[in-house]
Amino acid sequence: MSVNQPAHTGPPHGQPQPGYPGYPPPGYGGQQVPGMPLSQYGAYNGPMTGYQQMGGPPQGYFPSLGFPSKGSPVSFDSDTSFAPDFIGSLRAPAASGAPPPTSGAPVPPGQPAGSQFGQGDVRNGIPAPTVAMQRPSASPQYMLGTAPTPVSQPATFQYASPPTSTQQLTNHMAGMQIGGASTSAPPPAGLGYGPPTSVPPASGSFSATGSGQYASYASQGPLPLNLPHGLPPTSLSQGLSMAQPAVSGPPLALHLSSPAPGFVPPLVSAAAGVSSYPPAAGASRPPAMQGALPGHGMLTSQPNHATSPPPPVAGPPPGPPMTSLQGPLPPTHPSQPGYPLQQNGSFGQNRATQPNYNAAYSGPTSYGSQPGAPPPPKRLDPDSIPSPHLNELPPQQKPRHRIDPDAIPSPIQVIEDDRNNRGSEPFVTGVRGQVPPLVTTNFLVKDQGNASPRYIRCTSYNIPCTSDMAKQSQVPLAAVIKPLATLPSEEAPPYLVDHGDSGPIRCNRCKAYMCPFMQFIEGGRRFQCCFCSCVTEVPSHYFQHLDHTGRRVDYYDRPELSLGSYEFLATVDYCKNNQLPNPPAFIFMIDVSYNAVRSGLVRLVCEELKTLLDYLPREGNMEESAIRVGFVTYNKVLHFYNVKSSLAQPQMMVVSDVADMFVPLLDGFLVNVNESRAVFTSLLDQIPEMFADTRETETVFGPVIQAGMEALKEAECAGKLFIFHTSLPIAEAPGKLKNRDDKKLINTDKEKTLFQPQTSFYSNLAKECVAQGCCVDLFLFPNQYLDVATLGVVPYQTGGSVYKYAYFQVETDQERFLNDLRRDVQKEVGFDAVMRVRTSTGIRATDFFGAFYMSNTTDVELAGLDCDKTITVEFKHDDKLSEDSGALLQCAVLYTSCVGQRRLRIHNLSLNCCTQLADLYRNCETDTLINFLAKFAYRGLLNNPVKAVRDTLINQCAQILACYRKNCASPSSAGQLILPECMKLLPVYLNCVLKSDVLQPGSEVTTDDRAYIRQLVTTMDVAETNVFFYPRLLPLTKVDVNSDSLPTAIRNSEERLSKGDIYLLENGLNVFLWVGVNVQQGLIQNLFGVSSFSQISSSMCTLPVLDNPFSKKVRSIIEMFQAQRSRYMKLLIVKQEDKVDLLFKHFLVEDKSVNGGASYVDFLCHMHKEIRQLLS
Repeated sequence: MSVNQPAHTGPPHGQPQPGYPGYPPPGYGGQQVPGMPLSQYGAYNGPMTGYQQMGGPPQGYFPSLGFPSKGSPVSFDSDTSFAPDFIGSLRAPAASGAPPPTSGAPVPPGQPAGSQFGQGDVRNGIPAPTVAMQRPSASPQYMLGTAPTPVSQPATFQYASPPTSTQQLTNHMAGMQIGGASTSAPPPAGLGYGPPTSVPPASGSFSATGSGQYASYASQGPLPLNLPHGLPPTSLSQGLSMAQPAVSGPPLALHLSSPAPGFVPPLVSAAAGVSSYPPAAGASRPPAMQGALPGHGMLTSQPNHATSPPPPVAGPPPGPPMTSLQGPLPPTHPSQPGYPLQQNGSFGQNRATQPNYNAAYSGPTSYGSQPGAPPPPKRLDPDSIPSPHLNELPPQQKPRHRIDPDAIPSPIQVIEDDRNNRGSEPFVTGVRGQVPPLVTTNFLVKDQGNASPRYIRCTSYNIPCTSDMAKQSQVPLAAVIKPLATLPSEEAPPYLVDHGDSGPIRCNRCKAYMCPFMQFIEGGRRFQCCFCSCVTEVPSHYFQHLDHTGRRVDYYDRPELSLGSYEFLATVDYCKNNQLPNPPAFIFMIDVSYNAVRSGLVRLVCEELKTLLDYLPREGNMEESAIRVGFVTYNKVLHFYNVKSSLAQPQMMVVSDVADMFVPLLDGFLVNVNESRAVFTSLLDQIPEMFADTRETETVFGPVIQAGMEALKEAECAGKLFIFHTSLPIAEAPGKLKNRDDKKLINTDKEKTLFQPQTSFYSNLAKECVAQGCCVDLFLFPNQYLDVATLGVVPYQTGGSVYKYAYFQVETDQERFLNDLRRDVQKEVGFDAVMRVRTSTGIRATDFFGAFYMSNTTDVELAGLDCDKTITVEFKHDDKLSEDSGALLQCAVLYTSCVGQRRLRIHNLSLNCCTQLADLYRNCETDTLINFLAKFAYRGLLNNPVKAVRDTLINQCAQILACYRKNCASPSSAGQLILPECMKLLPVYLNCVLKSDVLQPGSEVTTDDRAYIRQLVTTMDVAETNVFFYPRLLPLTKVDVNSDSLPTAIRNSEERLSKGDIYLLENGLNVFLWVGVNVQQGLIQNLFGVSSFSQISSSMCTLPVLDNPFSKKVRSIIEMFQAQRSRYMKLLIVKQEDKVDLLFKHFLVEDKSVNGGASYVDFLCHMHKEIRQLLS
């Protein structure tokens, strides 16, 4: 039966509404802003200019070791050959492997121009077709019963004099030609811009020394080492679907042993590993190129080390695909003289034809079905191996080889692969435990019983059955929930169900709400709760017969039985004091001290409010908003305004006794916009003039919030305060603060005090605000230290937002501030909200992260909850789970809509449970994992030294990867770094979190910046943390002006930038337009309207509107980026080698940062070392 079939003939229970029989989608909280709501990111007034360049890399790291990238016959086009529409966040791609380099040797002729994918790129999920859909496979299909052709060709060479020629190596393997290696130049050392704190030495273990919540991780120590290596092979009767080969991906390995120069490692026996399944007869398989790096260690790519077909033994499903790296880590005694530091890493990659890629796979069609003898090992002469840009390197760098950045997992490749594999089909939520597409992929969602990933994303969609297994893996089980998320216009908002006076149907025992997983029994007269198994009578008015499958015949007519997300109209029982609520109110509170008036802020706010108040949130077809408004101005005293419609002129009342705040008037303070328009317009005209000559520099802050809260209390309604504030509140009043900024505390045990509020006054005030339903949004305009850590407490605990505009100037910051203000006033918001997360037996919600208040252990209380806020919930086991029944989550949010209607929004999600660790690792979502780990670490800063927090993060991630290596990967040399396919980006993203300004600040990052970012990240959704930690970087010279598509993004490294190109970088808070010194004059003229590079003004904050295709296209891309983000991103023009260039380089997160943050390559080596220590 389809959703669009006529409604069941039984009596309807709900308001008849078009679109869904009996349940119309109502408009939600305000007019929907076309497409996506105008997005604005509060400026992150981050690090300023003027960084000292630090010395060379720290001991034990060698950022510029290199070697040619050699691989299978894959195309090595530049990074820009991928699919167009980049949206902004990543997960492990279907294809593991070397991303194409952007600089270096051109693509050899004859190589395919598309991107083929690794044979081990198994999509996530469960093999059986009856269970959850898997990620689309990016691999050729493998059938059991035929043995693979072992094609390992180890090659060895030694570090000697620098290679003398850059000739192409031609390797004829089964008639397949491998073209010239393309490599990239090493990045200049120390040019990245980023936080200080020294990079941890390459040797020495990172131990967590923190206290509090960190102790639990620290105390767990290394994983038990008595577990067998590898998983038993899957039985032949397992019935693997063709799209899910039981093969591990090409391991990219960093080899750490030091064998003799000609040493060739033995093949691993096929009998005991996941990677031992042969390809289907007739399936093409590219050969595995293996190259050893000079001197130390063997560089191997292990697609399938199989010497014989696997025996048909019953066993668990094959382990997840994996990516592995080989190459020596920095020596354990880096300071030892005369010990050459050597790192090799290569990614011998096997790629198969890829759906949605144009280029055909050019390899041979078949290797036959018979196992062939392995070809003899081939020795390579090191001097014949091309070295990266040999002639461009300074003499002292020539002899060194380095890990090729193209040989380590690329976020861009992962994003593009997911987009190509999963962007074309809708994501249908009907199957339990499906991993959704990445947040960077544009996809539509069809709700068929589980909540859309726009509402809930999980760190893993297949969770361990026991707590022991969860502890062993160390993968946190968490959900990032965005209850009021804005949906694209093509997706229907949740249906509103009205059960009349009886209210929603609930379980008698656990109070869970009716949902698709409830089981009706006894002919439909009772239902069994899916959360606690209690049986509850079905009320007579809700009774319906069951069909032959045991499902109610009105299944499709009732959203609560067939959809994952829906709303109930709440009855009076769900309201405060058993009274239906009044519509909410907005109160605008404007600082009129000297700084605010002089900067032009007061005049700007007053002008904007005259028109903005016509756009207050409203429901669907309402002509005007039900929200009432009020106005207050303040400096050391407060001024209230009576704007009653019957008055000819507004009246001002001053309250100078700020120690005992009260509201001097009730009638005429909160008014209807249309009724009092003339009066408040007159007021907004007069305010800038009244205070034009003020000399008052001191302000109060606590009493301002108290006044707004008291006004809402008197009016008996919930609401929001919009406070525009400029300076540290030092005037004598409750909540008075002192300047406690102290850079000397950084890197000491007292650093945590910088993130803690300096007084408990604001925490207590926040508690009172939450009780009243008073949410606070704070707009800050500081010229010096303001103590965001303290002033942000009330907005943070009431579910509000903080926006910060340092050194505010009307000319440059007006656009960003006004866009933020407009979106903040117009966006959908619920008031007086309470959220509870229920789970099925076996797990429970134990920890919560976000902007809210909790008075008990289960209820998340929010005075305001808007469409951008997320609440992150961590789950722990309290019993065993069963693979058959899985695990269920139900998130219920009770809130007051902007018309004063009390509603319940329900989101349901079902997850799989597993007894094999491989299934856990196959169904993880790295982006969500990073979102959780960042929030966990940022909260940890309140009670722990920064170093302890950093060490805890590194230790936990090392344990996650070590557990995978030990229990899921096929046995291989200790020198290999093996990463699960779904988590191969964990190291690069984790390094970005560790290098963030909060955990590793540069000298120019202010204490306020760190406190601001710490709070901001805590409420971000997965898409926002993704682009915040790993920014999106687009080459604009590659843009096709005649197409809607975007150029493919490139990796965040300086060596990917060309002096002749223009790039756009966005991180959710700012957009940078970087212009190289050698950009063609024509492009400069088309984009900036000036004739040369030197004439470009870096003080521009908008591009000139020019009538040419390139200018229009670039401006449309910037506008699209700005619309996608929840805060308006200010445009900064960066000229290469200009002072702002250092700030720009801070966001090139794969490079070493000026403040000591490790490069991606170095951090990968460090993680490998940590993993080896845990395993040994």
